[in-house]
Amino acid sequence: MGNNKPLQAHLSLLSAEIFWGLLAPLGKDVMLHGVDNVSLVSFRVAGAALLFWFSSLFVKERMPWRHVLLMAGAALLGVVFNQCLYTVGLSFTSPVNSSIVTTSMPIFAMVLSFFILREPLTWMKVGGVAMGCAGAVFLILSSAHSGGKTGNIWGDLMCMGAQLSFALYLTLYNPLIRKYNVVTVNKWMFTWSCLFLLPFTGAHVSCLSWQAITPAMWLEVGYVVIFGTFLSYLLAVVGQRILRPTVVSVYNYVQPVVSVVVSVLTGLSVFTVPQGLAVILIFSGVWLVVRSKSKRDLVDSNNQ
Repeated sequence: MGNNKPLQAHLSLLSAEIFWGLLAPLGKDVMLHGVDNVSLVSFRVAGAALLFWFSSLFVKERMPWRHVLLMAGAALLGVVFNQCLYTVGLSFTSPVNSSIVTTSMPIFAMVLSFFILREPLTWMKVGGVAMGCAGAVFLILSSAHSGGKTGNIWGDLMCMGAQLSFALYLTLYNPLIRKYNVVTVNKWMFTWSCLFLLPFTGAHVSCLSWQAITPAMWLEVGYVVIFGTFLSYLLAVVGQRILRPTVVSVYNYVQPVVSVVVSVLTGLSVFTVPQGLAVILIFSGVWLVVRSKSKRDLVDSNNQ
């Protein structure tokens, strides 16, 4: 079984990224046909919390209360800000743009690692960050005067803010997260997220026009909750625990590929030349960043 662990990790990450890639067009379609952005965020958080609590019945692990309290901060960065900004941003911009912006997360992670974890800066990292930022700025500027199918500047910025929030969560809370089972971690993260969000969104959701939501829309909401949130969070951590961070980051490329293909085929988005140039810049920047050496790599090479 030990020899199969890398393969399982690769398949888990690939599945998670495909689920997230489909989340953009399906979530956009839901918000175009009856379920607004606030309600969709509420469904994601509450639904995932229930699923993680149910899953925790099969995981014999307890988290000390001091760490449960620390998970409140992880919930704000990893779920509340991340999902609110992404889902609301997706309601404004196109699925293509929202997925392209997700590739900026490794760049944010590298920058934050420099300031917080004191990871060294190399010319590859600096060049990658500059190239990725140029691509993101180019994408946002090209969306400033475009129609809804090619993007929206505020939606792009919100989706980018979601990536920054999640990168900050990974940087600050990674040591704590690695101490516990992925189900335990997510159970408390989503519980805190419910406590933060639902008091403000509950009244809004209760006013939702339930009769206007078709069975097809409920199926898409179910996909967003089960596959785009619950299973994706589980599968991603399975891969992150086994594979190197550089390998994990490369899988971010799968999201926009899936989202672009599905969005264009279903007519939710169009793919333009400026978007193509932005993709090249961002992908090249991320590739340079993830190929650069980490602090551990530099220490190991010096010791050899």
